[in-house]
Amino acid sequence: MAEPKSDLRLEIAHVLFIDIVGYSKRLIDEQHELLQDLNQIVRNTEAFRRAETSGKLIRVPTGDGVALVFLTTPDAPVQCALEIGRALRSHSELQVRMGIHSGPVSGIVDVNDRSNIAGGGINVAQRVMDCGDAGHILLSKRVAEDLEQYRQWRPYLHELGECEVKHGARVSLVNLYGDEVGNPAIPEKLKKERETSAAAPSIKPAKLRKPALLTGAILVTTALVIGFWASSHRHSQKMANVLTSPEKRIAVLPFKPLVPENRDQVLEMGMADSLIAKLSNIREIVVRSLNSVRKYSGLDQDPLAAGRELEVNSVLEGNVQKSSDRIRVSARLINVADGSSLWANTFDEKFTDVFAVQDAISQKVANALALRLSGEENKRLTRRYTENVEAYQLYLTGRYHWNKLTPPEITKSIGFFKKAIDLDPTYALAYFGLADAYRSLAPTSEVPSKDTLPQAQGAATKALELDETLAEPHATLAFIHTWYDWDWSAAEREAKRAIELNPNWSFGHIAYAQMLSVTGRSQEAIAEGARAVELDPLSLIINALNGYHLHLARRDDEAIARLKKTLELDSGFWIAHQFLGMAYIEKKMYPEAIAEFNQAVKLSGGNSEPLALNGYVSVLSGDAAKGRAVLEELKSLESQRYLPPSNLALLSYVLGEKDEAFSWLEKAYQDRDIRLCRLKVDSKWDSMRSEPRFVEILKRLGLQ
Repeated sequence: MAEPKSDLRLEIAHVLFIDIVGYSKRLIDEQHELLQDLNQIVRNTEAFRRAETSGKLIRVPTGDGVALVFLTTPDAPVQCALEIGRALRSHSELQVRMGIHSGPVSGIVDVNDRSNIAGGGINVAQRVMDCGDAGHILLSKRVAEDLEQYRQWRPYLHELGECEVKHGARVSLVNLYGDEVGNPAIPEKLKKERETSAAAPSIKPAKLRKPALLTGAILVTTALVIGFWASSHRHSQKMANVLTSPEKRIAVLPFKPLVPENRDQVLEMGMADSLIAKLSNIREIVVRSLNSVRKYSGLDQDPLAAGRELEVNSVLEGNVQKSSDRIRVSARLINVADGSSLWANTFDEKFTDVFAVQDAISQKVANALALRLSGEENKRLTRRYTENVEAYQLYLTGRYHWNKLTPPEITKSIGFFKKAIDLDPTYALAYFGLADAYRSLAPTSEVPSKDTLPQAQGAATKALELDETLAEPHATLAFIHTWYDWDWSAAEREAKRAIELNPNWSFGHIAYAQMLSVTGRSQEAIAEGARAVELDPLSLIINALNGYHLHLARRDDEAIARLKKTLELDSGFWIAHQFLGMAYIEKKMYPEAIAEFNQAVKLSGGNSEPLALNGYVSVLSGDAAKGRAVLEELKSLESQRYLPPSNLALLSYVLGEKDEAFSWLEKAYQDRDIRLCRLKVDSKWDSMRSEPRFVEILKRLGLQ
């Protein structure tokens, strides 16, 4: 390989620093053998060969390892590190740690008159590596921020916080690992720092926004390099990417009454819901969902505080009042950064003109945010799904009840959607509302799937007959194909279509994540779930399902962190308590699991799934008597009302009643119990996987 020229100019390089852990403690001949093995593994990686062939790689020996300087793309050293990590799995004697950073480098002439490489890029990569232990692939936060722009990398990124390095400097670290590569453990150096620091940062899944904290000298150097980029044609594209502003994000808050004594919460929430639906058609912005914003319906809600919590650039707030056949609407678009008003207006119209008011507000918001709308987006921004004001009011009322997400309220919403359809049989959104209400009953209330999901499928199909470009019914069908039809290819097709139609809608991504998760494609599922959380960070169901998918992927520490965050948003969300209990089981934290299941039973009004799980974990913790008592209670309840058979199957099996367990599983199959879709990946069924009868069920589900 050619030596670097001594006149190499200052430029940004992407550095992978590698060393062998415990190298100095080895015998001399062992050191030589280990270095030879490491060099061979490195040279065999596709990333190394590709960069070397194009003349974009500089290899710098370091005594106990090597530094690879890539002059290509930020992900090149990461790809190389992953390839090395996978290869090392068959070399248990070779314990290696790696650090990656992008930063300035330049050519120098060393004391032997040989050309070499130096600069902040090399130095910081080594500092990052020094924070790790055997198996770790650590990134500077700067590298992680580059990678986070691409969906494929997000599941691998796990923020660690800051670590003190040489000369008292601090670097922000991100741990890169997946199911088959990397080291998920917290580095010992960080553990020790946190033990001695009362203000230690918590460890949570990566959400990378703030720039990495480096020494003042490195920041100055980086600033100089940015100046160099600006004058360098070679780096003009990279400079453009760095300076590109983040995607625009907006929250439409529930409208407030002009006269507090005359509140109409259906209309107030409905105005926000309608505007969210309209603005969501614009691909250039991310619009927070109604699930995320409905908590901000208080009369004294500060819109700037809401905007900061929702992590958006701008907030649309307003007032609305209906009086007789008139409606008065005032709306204001606020810049969250400084509180300035970007646009404001008041409309005083006949109520029959409410659609024109919504069209006008949507267009003004798009103009104020300088959004570039395609012809199709312009058309959809002002599209009206009904001209019947009474049908519209019924639809808003149905959505108001559905958004409370409790079985009684969801059931109530069905009646309003049906009345809206009776008044306007071409109202596609009302059909979607009906479909999603029936779909939501399947996991939240204990009714047979056959009594809800075929109805949901019929309504969703009708909505798409009226308008195939609605993303929402496609996502509904994706869930139905996953839960009820067990048609995995159809589920994937519908989820992808939903995302294609509205890539910034969180529920499309979580619908796809669900299908990917239960079929064992965990890395893809986690990536989709992470995107859904990014799009809708305060949505309870999005956060809870993301935590559940992490649990199904056997990443229970991350699942626990996500589910705890969900419960910080709303401690009364019973599904999150249930999912958290499941993760605790895998950590053998049985008392904590029991506490979570007790909460879930209480908050859900006696749902049988957390009750059965309570019995299951009781048996695992040594209290078989309690487990058997729970099973008898479930059997008694089952004689009075419908219970999902899979709940009784699991508890029967853990109590040693194998034949009874398979009898319940067969009933679950015949009933199309939606919980069967997760049999392939749910760890609670692991002890049954060698049973031929269990394998046969998996085959019938298309999961084997």
